[in-house]
Amino acid sequence: MNEADTAGTLTAVQAALAAVHAAVYGYGVVGARVGAPRKAEAAAAHTAHRARRDALARTARDLGAAPAAAAAAYALPFPVPDEAAAVRLAAVLEDRVAGAWSDLVRASQGPLRREAAAGLREAAVRAVRWRGSGVAFPGLAERAPGRTG
Repeated sequence: MNEADTAGTLTAVQAALAAVHAAVYGYGVVGARVGAPRKAEAAAAHTAHRARRDALARTARDLGAAPAAAAAAYALPFPVPDEAAAVRLAAVLEDRVAGAWSDLVRASQGPLRREAAAGLREAAVRAVRWRGSGVAFPGLAERAPGRTG
């Protein structure tokens, strides 16, 4: 991998790490608002994102960089006063993470690309579970629901 490829890969790793940091934070809100039947699902997603966060941090270090730090707090895309909003938030979080994983798939190769593809797949499956429906091209913002063109 040449220097430009490494820089592009590192940029995508840091962006994926930032998205996963936000998802970890967001699932704290989701877990606090969902009812008992979905608490285990929220907890499992939170745990999965934490594991992916730790792996991405190791990858950043392996590429010679300090891992992107988590923010103290994140702005939510909309108010989350109840369970319905929490379920919508979970789907949005997964869509955002899927987009970051998609970018990392494009920017990487070998084992990292396989890991990014697995992260994308996991986020897409969780988004479907939360939303109740899928999208044709998970991780591609231009194909997201509500977008035209």
